[in-house]
Amino acid sequence: MLSNTQMPSLKTVVSAAASAAATAMVIRSVARDLIPREFQSYFFLKPRGLLGGYFSNQVTMIVEEYDGLYPNQLFQSAELYLAAVIGPDTRRFRVTKPEKQKQIMVRMEKNEEVRDEFCGVRFRWRLKSHQVPAKHVANPDDSFPGSTLKTEVINEYLPHILEKSKILKEQNKTLKLWTLKNDRMMGGPRRNPWNSVNLDHPATFDTLAMEADAKKTVMEDLQRFVKRRDFYRRVGKAWKRGYLLFGPPGTGKSSLIAAMANYLNFDVYDLELTDIRGNSQLRDLLISTANRSILVVEDIDCSIELQDRKVAALKAARPMAMDPFGHSVHGSAGITLSGMLNFIDGLWSSCGDERIIIFTTNHKEKLDAALLRPGRMDVHIHMSYCTPCGFKMLAKNYLGITEHPLFSDIELLIETKKVSPAEVGEQLMKSEEAEVALRGLVEFLEAKKEIEEVKDGEVLEEKESGSSEGVAQVEKKDGSVEEIEI
Repeated sequence: MLSNTQMPSLKTVVSAAASAAATAMVIRSVARDLIPREFQSYFFLKPRGLLGGYFSNQVTMIVEEYDGLYPNQLFQSAELYLAAVIGPDTRRFRVTKPEKQKQIMVRMEKNEEVRDEFCGVRFRWRLKSHQVPAKHVANPDDSFPGSTLKTEVINEYLPHILEKSKILKEQNKTLKLWTLKNDRMMGGPRRNPWNSVNLDHPATFDTLAMEADAKKTVMEDLQRFVKRRDFYRRVGKAWKRGYLLFGPPGTGKSSLIAAMANYLNFDVYDLELTDIRGNSQLRDLLISTANRSILVVEDIDCSIELQDRKVAALKAARPMAMDPFGHSVHGSAGITLSGMLNFIDGLWSSCGDERIIIFTTNHKEKLDAALLRPGRMDVHIHMSYCTPCGFKMLAKNYLGITEHPLFSDIELLIETKKVSPAEVGEQLMKSEEAEVALRGLVEFLEAKKEIEEVKDGEVLEEKESGSSEGVAQVEKKDGSVEEIEI
């Protein structure tokens, strides 16, 4: 039996819905004007809780790849962090192996989901690629319905991702040696002026031919430096450390730098001062170096003339010779001592954290005293000639032995004559047989001793006889003679 009640028409239903929507908008508008802001979230969010709590317990967090023109560090950290939590239920993910990297890199694939849990809260990550239009959020409270959950995510979960990604980055890091690009002056102002290759130098503190006490001192200084971030901030100093390695050629300065890089897991930036045209470019190069890195300036006494400020001032007053392209014909003529000092410990030196600056020289006495003081070159390390301790380390490295009957003879010769670790190593490489290699080293040291004794005898004889060897006599037109030292 059919009911006499008639169903409402479509027009009536639409009219009622429109009336209800208009009424809701009026009520919401009036409520925003009359109800205090502190109570608005309660009244507006309470009805949502009655529907099951979905809206109050789920937060949508968007992490974009770029923040304006600059990369978003949080996006890069999340990408690295999520690679470590990809589970077996993930069906698709990206796997890459760059030519210069040692390890296989795993990344999320687009539109795939990765799940994570932190402090009892479940997270679902999805990588999306799309054009993001400009947007404006009128009321920030509407973006995160769960204010408590939002606070936990921002204050706990995201810092956890940043810290964890930093650890993962160090574990997966391949050390790089950075050098200046030949075309660095071309392109935009933000173009990276550095080019890199893998730093595969095998030197470590265990293989260095240095005195054990000296190696221990350097290692302890490095450990203390990397642990004192808060200390440097508290005392108001830039978090950096300056080293000066000085000594004759072949004494292991480059090997020590490589050992420091391997010990700290720091990249190395090789700065060639003769390729730099001025102080401003030096400043730009410093800013473009990464944190946790070693900046190396080798042979600073030979690369630019910084040892005499008066001479530098006279040169600066002269007109500078230019090539057809408007560049100085002397590449480093624009770098001044003041520019170098500002580079080491001026305001620009604080643009970065956890940096080590290493200078090397064969002639420490040629450097200006202003470069040598603490705060610029904090630690001075003398790389001396080979010692008996250094020889034993070289014998262990090259021949795989720690004792031999010839050791006592070799150590006695090394103590009396100046021979570099490089010279000793070259002799030990001439044979894989320990007996043959060591006898060859003995012959080399004895021959070197005889040559030095002959030279010392000639010098002594010259002093006793008053000979003028080493002085050239030039007869002038007027008949007088001028002596010129050669």
